Amino acid sequence: MARTFYDEMYDASGAVRPHYQAFARWLAGTPEELLAQRRREADLLFHRAGITFTLYGDDQDTERLIPFDIIPRAIPASEWRTIERGCIQRVQALNMFLADLYHEQRIIKAGIIPAEQVLANDCYQIAMQGLTLPHNLYAHVAGVDLVRDGDGSYYVLEDNLRTPSGVSYMLEDRKMMMRLFPELFAAQRIAPIDHYPSLLLDTLKSSSLMDNPNVVVLTPGRFNSAYFEHAFLAREMGVELVEGADLFVRDEKLFMRTTAGAKQVDVVYRRLDDAFLDPLAFNPEAVLGVPGLLSTYRSGNVVLANAIGTGVADDKSIYPYVGEMIRFYLDEEPILKNVPTWQCRNPSELSHVLANLGELVVKETQGSGGYGMLVGPAATKAEIEAFRQRLIAKPDGYIAQPTLCLSTCPTFVESGVAPRHIDLRPFVLSGKETRVVPGGLTRVALREGSLVVNSSQGGGTKDTWVVED
Repeated sequence: MARTFYDEMYDASGAVRPHYQAFARWLAGTPEELLAQRRREADLLFHRAGITFTLYGDDQDTERLIPFDIIPRAIPASEWRTIERGCIQRVQALNMFLADLYHEQRIIKAGIIPAEQVLANDCYQIAMQGLTLPHNLYAHVAGVDLVRDGDGSYYVLEDNLRTPSGVSYMLEDRKMMMRLFPELFAAQRIAPIDHYPSLLLDTLKSSSLMDNPNVVVLTPGRFNSAYFEHAFLAREMGVELVEGADLFVRDEKLFMRTTAGAKQVDVVYRRLDDAFLDPLAFNPEAVLGVPGLLSTYRSGNVVLANAIGTGVADDKSIYPYVGEMIRFYLDEEPILKNVPTWQCRNPSELSHVLANLGELVVKETQGSGGYGMLVGPAATKAEIEAFRQRLIAKPDGYIAQPTLCLSTCPTFVESGVAPRHIDLRPFVLSGKETRVVPGGLTRVALREGSLVVNSSQGGGTKDTWVVED
């Protein structure tokens, strides 16, 4: 059976979809040499700005420029409103799930999620039990990964609640498009996104009970793959970028070393995983964190965004239950659908997965960045057999999903303009209210036929337009 892909720009008859018509007219009238020249300009400007991403695991752990595509992905505003509502609903339910999990555990008692799947999860933090957080917020910043299947429906592929990245590329892509093609923005109404840093700062400040809290961004340092983003967001918000060595705890309060002496810190936007936050509480070998940070946090003298222990809610083995969470906590039907998922921990589901490995996508429950996964249709027989042995040895470490027909969007590649597969990551900010900046980060698989869009696997990014109907 031929696989059918939804084309974002053209309908089945080959006609341009309404929200792409202004762009299509411009594209038809623009010589390809001019497009190529603008793309070279974009690469040069991104290089000067240092917009790079570290590729771990290749020979040199090299820093690479994230490929930027100059053909935008456009979404009509009416369609966007459904996406926005669906993302907000989902993140609200996930925040309620986390608050429940570390307190009454009603959802476990109701038999909706098996206790061992949560309490024995590596990301479940016992230190968070019984700790009440300001406004009951755990995931202040979340990224929801969406794909569009062949029938045009959006599906949630995964939730990112620990330290979701990519928002700096979303903002830089827009800046670049406005700089290179101002005429495109004059011709139609495209929703702005440049207010994201002020929304983020507002979200972080409102997470504290203090009147004017002092906010910092905590980075693992310049060798981290997303360091550009940490520095970018600190600069855009006008707050300090700090490493663990810049902070210390005294009398259960957190302080930052400055040239004018110690300054108290009230909110930490941390881009550091739980295990590295406090060597006294978690990994004693970790040198990136702050000794004593957990006791300061537990005493309520500092807010961490996102909270410790949020990882249990974005584990891929918990993902299949998000629809049930929405029904349980919000008494609503999910607006956005999950992808059907087989849990390899269940023997009957495992046998189905083992029998169909060549057609499925299999992922590690705690994997990220496109590592440790099998894309059955694109794998060799040897890769499938090697993965089969890993599954048999540790079935509870994996889930499987059907291979979706990810939608395509015209993309400027070496051979000219050609369709490439894309996904979408809107960013959800939870503070006094829950807000989503219109659009998000569109990632594009640049290799022909590839369904893996992650930048760590050679994917690129596009500007995402929400176009008024």
